[in-house]
Amino acid sequence: MADASNQPPIHTQAINLARDIIHGRHPLSKLVPAALLLLDTVLCTLIIWKVPYTEIDWKAYMEQISQYVSGERDYTKIYGGTGPLVYPAFHVYIYTALYYLTDHGKDIFLAQQLFAMLYLTTLSVVMLCYWQAKVPPYVFSLLILSKRLHSIFVLRCFNDCFAVLFLFVSILCLQRRKWHLGALFYTLGVGIKMTLLLALPAVGVVIFLGTASLAKSLEILVMMVAVQALIGVPFLAENPWGYLGRAFELSRQFFFKWTVNWRFVGEERFLSREFALALLGLHVLTLGIFITTRWLKPARKPVIELVMPVICGEAPFAQHEEEQVKRGVTPRYIMTAVLSANVMGLLFARSLHYQFYAYLFWSTPFLLWRSGVGPGVQYALWFAQEWAWNVYPSTNASSAVVVSVLAATLGLVWWGAKEDWEPKNTPAGTKSVAAKR
Repeated sequence: MADASNQPPIHTQAINLARDIIHGRHPLSKLVPAALLLLDTVLCTLIIWKVPYTEIDWKAYMEQISQYVSGERDYTKIYGGTGPLVYPAFHVYIYTALYYLTDHGKDIFLAQQLFAMLYLTTLSVVMLCYWQAKVPPYVFSLLILSKRLHSIFVLRCFNDCFAVLFLFVSILCLQRRKWHLGALFYTLGVGIKMTLLLALPAVGVVIFLGTASLAKSLEILVMMVAVQALIGVPFLAENPWGYLGRAFELSRQFFFKWTVNWRFVGEERFLSREFALALLGLHVLTLGIFITTRWLKPARKPVIELVMPVICGEAPFAQHEEEQVKRGVTPRYIMTAVLSANVMGLLFARSLHYQFYAYLFWSTPFLLWRSGVGPGVQYALWFAQEWAWNVYPSTNASSAVVVSVLAATLGLVWWGAKEDWEPKNTPAGTKSVAAKR
């Protein structure tokens, strides 16, 4: 029997127990996500009950949908109070269902309840993705603390909420090596809002390395394009160029007064063509750096040795290389690559509006953790980001913080997440540590 006098004091044992739980070293760690989800369920209920609903886009969505259900199929003729319909067809189908469920959009209270369920479903999927990547429980607490994100879901009912759900369902499927299913959910997310195209380069690399096959990757790409065409059929048949021009508009005019990120550069520079081209150039350059120095690392060969076989119509990997490459595509690698591509796109976007926080908020805690910085730095950058996105209207100071945290997150993950980019050699016939969960 152990001598009680040798036991540490009760408060020390309690501290050690708490430390073990939040770092995932205790059986009770598994209960942390469920407890946080329950707490957030109560929080969503209180928000709907106590905080007044804020009308921004819901009424316009419903006005546009009413024209669709009345038989209009020409995208250039569908308008709402905030302007024309500028989202792909899957957005129309989702909000058509909401249109009927909420008495043609009149039952706002029911809509808020539906979006609360959407929020909690998305949070659950995000937690599953984090769990697959072996993220410690102390990081999970950051997933439920955003005032702005709760507002986007249950007080504004933006379509970005659905797009984010599909993004994380796609990541979860890819983590479980369901390549076709992951690609399907991803392309459906793009069919809600084209913002998800920011993650496309990383999704493409993940599928290419995960299948270790150019033929399979091209097959999946064709499927994704076919799905986009299929969901757009009613509108493509009526006015194909009108649909593509509105749903995937790349030349949209940005308004300085609504921007959250680049306000500090001044309106004249913000609206200039030179600034837009500079951001595009930096995005392409940074994308090239991540692809060549980070995302393609599991291939274990120089980029030229990957490109040349593709050009010559040959397989990029020998048969004995395929399994080794596939083992490098771990759940943690997948999440790091896709979310870093997402943050990169947001960093170099000329204008972010408040609803774009939905794409960023659940990416930041994971990427900061993967960067290897300590919990103190993680929490400090997270709080700085949350503060900046809750300043309304945005100021020079808040917009500078938005851009700075995005840049810091991207730079830190490029530098610090080396285990994700360069996985250790794993003997054939064994599973990687990250794949065991």
